[in-house]
Amino acid sequence: MYAIIETGGKQYRVQEGDVITVEKLDVNAGDKVELDKVLVLSDDAGLKVGTPYVEGAKVIGEAVENGKGKKVVIFKYKAKKDYRKKQGHRQPYTMIKIESLGGKAAAPAQEKAAVKEEAADVKAEKKVSASMKKDELIAYAKEHGIEIDEKATKAVIIETIEAAEK
Repeated sequence: MYAIIETGGKQYRVQEGDVITVEKLDVNAGDKVELDKVLVLSDDAGLKVGTPYVEGAKVIGEAVENGKGKKVVIFKYKAKKDYRKKQGHRQPYTMIKIESLGGKAAAPAQEKAAVKEEAADVKAEKKVSASMKKDELIAYAKEHGIEIDEKATKAVIIETIEAAEK
């Protein structure tokens, strides 16, 4: 089992028991960390790829330590101009031990059924809105047996439909 997660603008491939170093998170050592930006989740049921994230999946870990990385030296100079500038930087990090790849994602068949059910609900609850095109409004009125003047403006058609529905 493994997962590909996103944190701090970077992606990491993790398994249970891995210790990873990520960009600094606002947690103390010993705290539980829940990473919910799971891009890919592979388990016994198969591989699940998110769009962009796998829905309901999360990776749980424990913050081992917060610290700073090795010093990076930045040295700038211009030849023959007596210009030298030396700077250093230590990037802060959080070390996380991965404990579990949890939050079961819905099986593909269940996802498809849920999407179809949502689409049916949306169709059933479709209301007249200003974002609908004029021909959509006319079709909606015909479906619901509302008499309208097809040559009227869009605003007048919307008013007529709303008045008839009340």
